[in-house]
Amino acid sequence: MKAKVRFCRLRRGLQADKQSEKVIKDCIRRTLLEEGFPYDAEVSVSLTDGEGIRKLNRDHRGIDKPTDVLSFPMFEFINGKPLEDLESVFETEGSVLLGDIVLSVEHARAQALEYGHGLAREFGFLTVHSVLHLLGYDHERSEEDTGLMRAHEERILNTLGLSR
Repeated sequence: MKAKVRFCRLRRGLQADKQSEKVIKDCIRRTLLEEGFPYDAEVSVSLTDGEGIRKLNRDHRGIDKPTDVLSFPMFEFINGKPLEDLESVFETEGSVLLGDIVLSVEHARAQALEYGHGLAREFGFLTVHSVLHLLGYDHERSEEDTGLMRAHEERILNTLGLSR
């Protein structure tokens, strides 16, 4: 399994440093590997600021406030299990476009300070969290689902050396 990661910036001049971009890529690849995703995959990562993510949150979720990360899956999954036949997509396209992740660099920096850890850990957490959303994990359905998602996040982050 290979994972292709494409970065874009939704705000002019906004970027993460090279180390943070590497952490994001590593987290996407490790999450897919740990979750047993069997196909080559593509994930688009967009970096924005608080205002940019607020607009996206408002337009796509009806919540007119900023957030730290948004996930836009291309396929339906429930807890890592696809509800669609991805084999035919893989055979036709050669890889599966899982979806888009939008990260607020502004929020990642603020949260890293707030929680007392480095920016790499915060980008790592937000990325793993978002990829799990692309794979159908949801912490808003039930307490059980929240616990399951948190356990997967911590396990994956620990394998990357990004534990708390």
